[in-house]
Amino acid sequence: MGNGTSIGRVRGLGAAKTGVHHWLLQRFTAIGNLLTGIFLAVSLVLLPDLSYASVAEWLARPVPAVAMILLVVTTFWHARLGLQVLVEDYVHEHANKFACIVALNLAACGGIAFGVFCVIRLALGAHA
Repeated sequence: MGNGTSIGRVRGLGAAKTGVHHWLLQRFTAIGNLLTGIFLAVSLVLLPDLSYASVAEWLARPVPAVAMILLVVTTFWHARLGLQVLVEDYVHEHANKFACIVALNLAACGGIAFGVFCVIRLALGAHA
């Protein structure tokens, strides 16, 4: 049974070196998105109304705030993982690939930071 090509086995580049980790991370973030998305949808349906005040009051509780932070983190991380695969598959020049991956990581980290900041700001009551 194969572990890749002969030269790949010698160099340690056979199947399942880093791809499995990436694949598992993508599945875990997808499950996190699904669970926190369902929590968000059910919570919003159970609110008496969808006014800014009632949603901000709901978000000021610890469990919804943590769940929304997790939703922000897993959504941006899942998007980063998926777009990284696209870049690795379709950008062939190494310098361009590196630049795209760096830009992708910066955008994902910036989105996470901004989303977490917004949730914390709302949860702490800084709304007007």
